Amino acid sequence: MVRKSKESVRGSVSLEAFGESPAPEGRVIRGLALSVVLGLLLGGCTLPSLEGRSMTRALPLEQARDTTLGRLVLDKVDRHPARSGIHPLSDAHEAFAARMLLAESAEQTLDLQYYIWHNDTSGSLLFDAARRAADRGVRVRLLLDDNNTLGLDDTLAALDAHPNIEVRLFNPFVVRSPRAIGYVTDFSRANRRMHNKSFTIDNQVTIIGGRNVGDEYFGATRGVLFSDLDVMAIGPVVQRVSADFDRYWSSPSSYPLSRLVDSAGREGLARMAATAEQRRRLPEAQGYLAALEASDLVSELVRGDLSFEWTKTRMVSDDPSKGLGEAEEQELLNSRLGELVSAPTRRLDLVSPYFVPMQEGASWLAGLAEQGVRVRVLTNSLEATDVAAVHAGYAKRRRDLLDAGVQLFELKRRGSREAITHSSPFGRFGSSGSSLHAKTFAVDGDWAFVGSFNLDPRSARLNTELGFMIESPTLATAMHDAFDDRVPEQSYRVRLADDGSLVWHEQADGDEVVHHSEPNSGLLRRAGVKVMSWLPIEWLL
Repeated sequence: MVRKSKESVRGSVSLEAFGESPAPEGRVIRGLALSVVLGLLLGGCTLPSLEGRSMTRALPLEQARDTTLGRLVLDKVDRHPARSGIHPLSDAHEAFAARMLLAESAEQTLDLQYYIWHNDTSGSLLFDAARRAADRGVRVRLLLDDNNTLGLDDTLAALDAHPNIEVRLFNPFVVRSPRAIGYVTDFSRANRRMHNKSFTIDNQVTIIGGRNVGDEYFGATRGVLFSDLDVMAIGPVVQRVSADFDRYWSSPSSYPLSRLVDSAGREGLARMAATAEQRRRLPEAQGYLAALEASDLVSELVRGDLSFEWTKTRMVSDDPSKGLGEAEEQELLNSRLGELVSAPTRRLDLVSPYFVPMQEGASWLAGLAEQGVRVRVLTNSLEATDVAAVHAGYAKRRRDLLDAGVQLFELKRRGSREAITHSSPFGRFGSSGSSLHAKTFAVDGDWAFVGSFNLDPRSARLNTELGFMIESPTLATAMHDAFDDRVPEQSYRVRLADDGSLVWHEQADGDEVVHHSEPNSGLLRRAGVKVMSWLPIEWLL
């Protein structure tokens, strides 16, 4: 039997009932009771049937071209056969505004696929934009990974109650709370997540990249801000993103929310609309609304003034069967990347917040450096990372990489509300932030990758990923230039001292400061990372 609510899983059982009992019969009763509880919990972990699930597809191209957006981009696309138009979104507020404005421009379909979608200020505004699009008759398909939907069931159920919105969850947790039960009973599946991020309007415009949906990704939170990067695209690559969305939407890992969570009905939808209107009036929403007012993105698109680079752009993604551990090697994104781009011969610049190369990756990068390729890596410093265990996986490979000539840079943590702007399309791999989140690399001044793929075992083997491989000297050179000019200013460069120890070089007020331990990180934190680096957990990172 499928359990649909917290109450149906918890029932009236209280764990306080299972206290210590000195009598043998008390231990027997406690054991029987525990068996009953485990049976109730595990019995509720069966996934629902997918039989009868609706089958929908992306808007056919002929209909998509007959939308306002389709007519706006038609002439541009036809003048650049076999090319797609790419417009970088490095500014966090612009990235939010682009999604909102395009959602408001949708006439036929919205296809939204995300790993994280918070119900904070920016997330609630975008949820409401999807609802309002549905009110206009737009068909909305929302596909979320279920790992980060804790506390969202009511909101998602309200959206799903709209006749024009369907919500699906990827690799869902049948027991909605506590989620840990899903990891205990079905670890192999629950450990595989959908990390893809795409926002596609009328099968004519798409936004993909590293950003999830939430205030920390759009630059308006007092907590961690993620320096990030997206691109907006028009042209044939959009249809490939739509086809890929269809693959995930219809995959055996994608379950209709209605089969997991009780319906909120029209009352829930009305409550959601009222809550969204209240949130729009809150002070924390004003920065986003001001960004919408200031953004000329859609008007520039309408006038034909929005700048696009027309280039060969190849979408790469994992087969969704990876979510069940069933994808073949050739169906994985990292294999596809190897097929598309030959080995670097001159320059390779990598940006990855979660950089865990393992032995194989470290040896490959070291081999390139030893062949004369200039290899540079930017990742988070220990003070900036939001996942210390991942830093441990990277830290154990630093010395070998440096010995081979790989240059390592670790981004400094900055003030959480510090605004940073640059004319480069890559900005500071995002507009502001205290933690790196962009996933990108550039090869030989010719190719640039933008997407969700981290250079770590989890992206390679466990999570599904999505990205664009863009043949663009403009973007690739901009990234190389950023490593030449700005990365050294905004990060620590890790080097080997004469005695073989690691040192961190920092440019500060025109002077160079040398740190002999990881900067701005306490002894306990450094010791914890050291201990984690000894554990056999790299494959999980």
